[in-house]
Amino acid sequence: MNQVFVSSCLLGESVRYDASSRKYHHPFLEELIFRKLIISICPEVLGGLSVPRPAAEFSQNRVINITQVDVTAEFNRGAKLTWDQALKHQVKMAILKANSPSCSNHQIYDGSFQGKLITGKGITAELLIKNGIRVFNELQLDKAQRYYQENYKAL
Repeated sequence: MNQVFVSSCLLGESVRYDASSRKYHHPFLEELIFRKLIISICPEVLGGLSVPRPAAEFSQNRVINITQVDVTAEFNRGAKLTWDQALKHQVKMAILKANSPSCSNHQIYDGSFQGKLITGKGITAELLIKNGIRVFNELQLDKAQRYYQENYKAL
């Protein structure tokens, strides 16, 4: 069926740490929605974190929230449950939220809570990539659309 994971916040669901969303509009996303090819996913909520919740960033290979609580276990649990869903639904592609400690495929915040980005991947994105799932972020939707069209001969 060629379903695609999409971060729930990009679809307008208020699941981010601050209970907001980051609804993203793009013709490719609209087409996936229209064809019912999206599986909405929020690894942080799957991992047991609440909405709202304190902001979290990477710090020395751990995920620490702004109140200095280690939430690495919840992030790892969310990644594992996301991977389980990928296996169940045979997902081969994901469009996940940029800069997220769970979902980012390129950059993450550095742990200082000062808005500084460094090269790195979120825990879920890294697990998916390691297991052969192609991960894009919302700033790469044209590239994601080309990949989908080339690999699934659809849309």
